[in-house]
Amino acid sequence: MVHQRYRKFNTKDTYPNQKLDNDLCQVVKARGTMVFVRGQVGQHVDGFESLADASAYAQSEQAMKNVKQLLEEAGSDLSHICRIQVFLTDRAYRDDVYQAIGKALKGVFPVSTGLIIDGLARPEWVMEIEATAVIPDEEDA
Repeated sequence: MVHQRYRKFNTKDTYPNQKLDNDLCQVVKARGTMVFVRGQVGQHVDGFESLADASAYAQSEQAMKNVKQLLEEAGSDLSHICRIQVFLTDRAYRDDVYQAIGKALKGVFPVSTGLIIDGLARPEWVMEIEATAVIPDEEDA
């Protein structure tokens, strides 16, 4: 298999109140070196417990913990991140969100795109982050 897919799920289980039936996963490791992490939010990666009442900073901390955990499951780590995309539901959250992300990615220097959007899949989520990493060849590590 060319790609490895981690933590497969179906949207009818994760979003039971919607009429969806999509097969997705949390992480795809392509050709052994490219790692694509699905958008992560202030919800624990191992369950449906959401940080609904948490601050933007706390939601961002949880999202980064998820990114870290998922990268490690795919044989990578935060230092391999090349690109992040950050989605905010309000510009007012920007400072808190970027402080939490910056703390987790100190010294990594990924390229970053930030977008202000109308909303996310659940109204309690105020931010979401996607990450793309490239695992270096052993001689490059």
